[in-house]
This record gives sequence, structure tokens and C-alpha cells, in this order.
Amino acid sequence: MIRHIVLTRFRPDVSEDTIAQIYAGLARLTATMPGANGFVGGRSQSPEQIERGYLHGFTMDFDTWSDLQSYSENEDHKALGGQIVAHAEGGLDGVLVLDIDCSVPG
Repeated sequence: MIRHIVLTRFRPDVSEDTIAQIYAGLARLTATMPGANGFVGGRSQSPEQIERGYLHGFTMDFDTWSDLQSYSENEDHKALGGQIVAHAEGGLDGVLVLDIDCSVPG
């Protein structure tokens, strides 16, 4: 299983409603993509408060690297990802993406 993790520093003028709409779109897309599941996203509630401005994030899981590749190439994903970048502080500089192979002992 591959865990796709995205953290975002949204600009201060971007509303929580706008972020929720983007995340709802990603949740719907995850539900339709073969090999994709488990979308979870939202605002950090960390008591440690060391987010360094990355106050929002989401994860989703993919069965295989090929499933993640199909998601990456999907036009709806590209549109939603474009919205994230457009609303992020500094554009792409305000977005972190990690893909972790959870089948590899850590």
C-alpha cells in the first residue's frame, strides 16, 4: 500500500469553506478511482503546534504505485491539485507531497 500525504500552507485569505470544497472534491475522486481509498483531510488539531504554517493536509491510500500514477494523471486530480497550488502560500512552495510505501518495514 502507498500512502499519499499532502500538506499545504494555504494563504490567509483562503476560507475554510474553499479548502473544504477542494477536499470534498478529492474525497469524491478517491471514491471513483480504482485502487484508491481512505481519503482523510482537514485542518491540524495538533497540541504540539509545530506545523510551521502547514495547517491543512490530507492522506489517501493506493493499492499500488500504478494506481497512484493513474491518479496523478487524472484530469480531475490535476484540476483539484491546481486549485491547491493556486491557493497555497507561494504557490507550489506552499505544498509538500510525500508518498510512502507502507509495505516496507520502517
